[in-house]
Amino acid sequence: MKNLILVRHAKSSWETPLKDRDRPLSKNGLQAAHLVSSYVSKYLPKTYLLWTSVAERASQTALIFAQNLSYPIESIIYKEDLYTFDENQLTKVIKSCKNEFDSVILFGHNGAITNFVNKFGDVFIENVPTSGFVSLQFDVDDWSAIEKGKTLKVIIPKDLK
Repeated sequence: MKNLILVRHAKSSWETPLKDRDRPLSKNGLQAAHLVSSYVSKYLPKTYLLWTSVAERASQTALIFAQNLSYPIESIIYKEDLYTFDENQLTKVIKSCKNEFDSVILFGHNGAITNFVNKFGDVFIENVPTSGFVSLQFDVDDWSAIEKGKTLKVIIPKDLK
């Protein structure tokens, strides 16, 4: 059994002219990341890897989740190839996970996340919003063999307010 949780990075700031990958979280993004991360612990597997895109907004979101979930921040894995908006690239990264690990929490970007959860989950989600959390489960023992799985939980920040 493989468990995958995808979290779209929190809302980013457009206040200063920066490269896309360097944009930090906005004040609202910081609040939403704290709100969701403080709520999700009961939906997490006992052990997991935490992967994040190297983009500043995704990395900041991952750090907030790690702190609120008491996950060691030095264990966060930063992956250059998660800085993608393409679900095929995202799928390639996920399928490359070592099979010794059964659960991954991944922080990334849209359209890759929305398209991935609609392709591999069993619940259609029109758009995974910023700070959105989607938990999927696959009845396989090999990450490279994941196909259609089960959508276990969807958490959207506005539903928690």
